[in-house]
Amino acid sequence: MESKRTVAVFGAYGHTGRFVVAELLERGFTPVLSGRDADKLKALAAAHPGLDARPASTDDPASLDRALADADVVVNCAGPFATTAAPLIEAALRAGIPYVDVAAEIEANADTFAHFGARARDAGTLIVPAMAFFGGLGDLLATAALGDDTVADEAHIAYGLSGWHPTAGTRVAGEVSRGRRGGRRVRYTNGRLEYHGDDLTTLKWPFPDPLGPRPVIGEFTMADVVTLPSHLSIPEVRTYMSVEAAGDLSAPDTPAPVAADEHGRSAQTFLVDVVVRRGDDERHVAARGRDIYAVTAPLVVEAVDRILTGRTRTVGVASAGAAFHAAEFLGALAPHISLETHP
Repeated sequence: MESKRTVAVFGAYGHTGRFVVAELLERGFTPVLSGRDADKLKALAAAHPGLDARPASTDDPASLDRALADADVVVNCAGPFATTAAPLIEAALRAGIPYVDVAAEIEANADTFAHFGARARDAGTLIVPAMAFFGGLGDLLATAALGDDTVADEAHIAYGLSGWHPTAGTRVAGEVSRGRRGGRRVRYTNGRLEYHGDDLTTLKWPFPDPLGPRPVIGEFTMADVVTLPSHLSIPEVRTYMSVEAAGDLSAPDTPAPVAADEHGRSAQTFLVDVVVRRGDDERHVAARGRDIYAVTAPLVVEAVDRILTGRTRTVGVASAGAAFHAAEFLGALAPHISLETHP
C-alpha cells in the first residue's frame, strides 16, 4: 500500500508556515504549498524547486478544493483563524482528509469544537485545532501529568518566555480576538469561559531552576483554556505569562523575530511549567526549548505523522491530549523539547 505523505500547508510562506514546510521536508513528507498571496507563494516555491504551489483564498471554496486535491492531510498555518479555520475545515471535510491548525485564538478554537465536532465524527475524520506551542503543548503536558486520570481540581500553566517578539500574524490575531471580546478579558473558571473587565495582576511563579521564581502576569489567558477542558474534567484552568514576554507583546514597537541560527530560530527560550492538582495530590511537569514559533513545527509534523500512520485515539474534533498518547508524543519531541518532573 502506498504510504500517505502529501501534506497541504495553507499559509506556507508565513513565519510559522516556513518552519512547518522545512520540518515536513526534513521528515520525508511532500508539502503542497498554498496560501492567499500568490507572489509570496511563488517566491517560496522558487526556494523549493519541485514543490507544487497552489494559490487559494478562504472566500473561494473552489480554490481551496484545488489546493487540497490529492493531499492526505491539510495544515492551516494562516491566521487570523477566526476567518480561515472554518473555510479550511469545510474544504477538508469535502476532500475527506484530516485537518490540523496552529490557532492560538481562544474563540476560534472554541468555535471549531462547537461547530465541527459532530460532523467530523460522522465523517470518521480527525480535526486537531491548536496543535501548536499555545494550546497543544500545555495540553499534552497536563494530560501526561495526569496519566490515566482525567479529573483534577485545577490546572496551572506558567509560560516562562525570555521575551516575545511577535510576528505580524500574532498581532493581527490578537486584534481580532480583542475585537470579538469587546475589549474584555477571558478566564476559565467554574467549568466555563468567563468574560470580565478585571485588571491583570502580577504575582511570582516558582519556576524550576535555573530560571527560578519570576514575576508573571496572572490570568494571561491562552488557548489551553479551550484544549484542556475539551477532554479533561478540570473546572479551573489558569495560564500565566512572564512579565518580560507580556511587555514585549503589548509594546507596539517590539520588532518581529530575527533568526539567530542556521535553522532560522530566534534566540528566545521558553520554560513551560505545568501543575495539576486534585485534592492534596499535585503533579508537576515542565518543558524547555527554544523559539515558540519554530517549536510549533515539530509539534505539527509529529501530529501529521501519527494521523497518517493511524496512531490516534479518536475521531471528531480533538485537542492534542485527546487525539494522541500524550507521554509518547512528548517523548518523540526529545530533539526539540526537554522534559522534567519536579516536586
